[in-house]
Amino acid sequence: MDWLERAAKLRQWSRGGVRAPHKPLLLLYALGRYQVDAEGELAYTAVEADLKGLLAEYGPVRGTTPAYPFHHLVSDGVWEVRTDRGAGSPGSGVRELRASGAAGRLVPELRAVLRRDPSLLGRMARVLLDLHFPPSLHQDLCDAVGLELEWAETATLTAPGRRQRDRRMRDAVLTAYEYQCAFCGYDGMLGTVPVGLEAAHVRWWAFDGPDDVDNGLCLCSLHHKLFDRGVLGIGGTEGAGGSGRGHRVLVSPHFAGRSHAAREHVTTLAGRPLIGPRPGARPVAAAHRSWHTSQVFKGSTRPDRLVSGV
Repeated sequence: MDWLERAAKLRQWSRGGVRAPHKPLLLLYALGRYQVDAEGELAYTAVEADLKGLLAEYGPVRGTTPAYPFHHLVSDGVWEVRTDRGAGSPGSGVRELRASGAAGRLVPELRAVLRRDPSLLGRMARVLLDLHFPPSLHQDLCDAVGLELEWAETATLTAPGRRQRDRRMRDAVLTAYEYQCAFCGYDGMLGTVPVGLEAAHVRWWAFDGPDDVDNGLCLCSLHHKLFDRGVLGIGGTEGAGGSGRGHRVLVSPHFAGRSHAAREHVTTLAGRPLIGPRPGARPVAAAHRSWHTSQVFKGSTRPDRLVSGV
């Protein structure tokens, strides 16, 4: 039995690039709890709030319930649920899971393999992270679920069916944006080498986002992180001839920061025109921008509304 393949092929509802990270988040959470207590069960009532928080932070904007993955992950052969009545999940209803004393944990076969090969836990976690979340969020997610891992280099792990990244994308995107953050204009260099500048995927690579310039933004490290967390987004119009000159920065209305630094580096960006790309370079494609707005940005129900985030 190939546990890495099972982790890579979790059955998920999918349509048109819509994110559904419910099962990967629960499995990451279970792996983190396994490190603390290898044989302990996770009572639904005890972990419901944790799972709800993870879904709110790392899932799409639409509402969801942790009861869904708690029940449905059973079908993937990595998770089991028991109730006061014995083995088996009572269903995906919150009330049923609470009332029946439902508790879940990794299946016995997987726990046995993890005891023999503890490094498998890290490899499974890496598969889940690589396939469902951008690299900028990996450490945050590990911290959130309590995973302590000694990471192997990404290139040494080949998940089943995994696409290979185009390593040329970073240079192409930074060149297109003339080595400036598209949101704030930061352009730091150490000698002749840019520092603190990164190529951000608009539509995440894990969700079929291509390694193309029109799916990229040159962002400083801070704004890359905030973009992937849904604090920042891209709104506005496409501009004349699809030039992207009408693109503007969105700031989530849920963002709060009392300090001068938070206001200066985040809230005052709201409505500001994007910097770049240079003439002749392709701006962010409308389809990728729309995906980020609907699947990542934590904003209002109107994608084109510019909010101040005050």
